[in-house]
Amino acid sequence: MQDLMRTCRKLFLRRHEVWVQIGVHDFEKTGAQRIWIDVELYVPYARSTPSTDRLDEVVDYDFVRAVVAERIGQGPIGLQETLCDDLVQRLLQHPDVQAVRLSTSKPDVYPDCEAVGVEVFRFRSDTPGTKQ
Repeated sequence: MQDLMRTCRKLFLRRHEVWVQIGVHDFEKTGAQRIWIDVELYVPYARSTPSTDRLDEVVDYDFVRAVVAERIGQGPIGLQETLCDDLVQRLLQHPDVQAVRLSTSKPDVYPDCEAVGVEVFRFRSDTPGTKQ
């Protein structure tokens, strides 16, 4: 992790609110639920430091939003763990992304807490100095 902090820029998307057909309980299968998605992408400085101030020199935030929308559009999901793992796997397919931290939260499940959720952190299998 320290190598990533020294060599990478962290890009993030915080509390991206989407409506998802997610859940394993009968009452969850009747409609979409509000989900918050937080994403951190670690991109090497060499691939994320623009020299001409152009969008094509960096990882575009629209890429993250498109990955989320595409996965959600594929239909119902049972578990937040499944959604997290699917999204991380897709985000790591971008050639400039070395690692991803991603969490999903359901803010409307319990009245006595802000949210319930899952977080994962994964490296690309070819990131130097890391093990999956």
